[in-house]
Amino acid sequence: MDIAVYFKFLLVLVFVLGLIGCLAWAARRFGLAGRLTPNTGKARRLSVVEVMPLDARRRLVLLRRDDTEYLVLLGTGADLQLERLAARPQAPNDEKPLTAESEAR
Repeated sequence: MDIAVYFKFLLVLVFVLGLIGCLAWAARRFGLAGRLTPNTGKARRLSVVEVMPLDARRRLVLLRRDDTEYLVLLGTGADLQLERLAARPQAPNDEKPLTAESEAR
């Protein structure tokens, strides 16, 4: 192989990498990448509390939005909201939640 072939390969590689960099810069500059990321700097209003698979096709998902929790059944056909509850306050991870026995002491 001639040195000219390697030189052309190197030029094409630099061109493609430059094109990828320009497209990434344009996406960031014009806000296309911002739509893919969640609310940065703001308090998160939506979270997935727990997911429990029922079988290969269905799962129960507990979602929290603001002060409300929703129990949703996700499946292959239609999704179904089963229950709507007031959200319980979250206990810190290192503390155990209060039980009837611990309150009696």
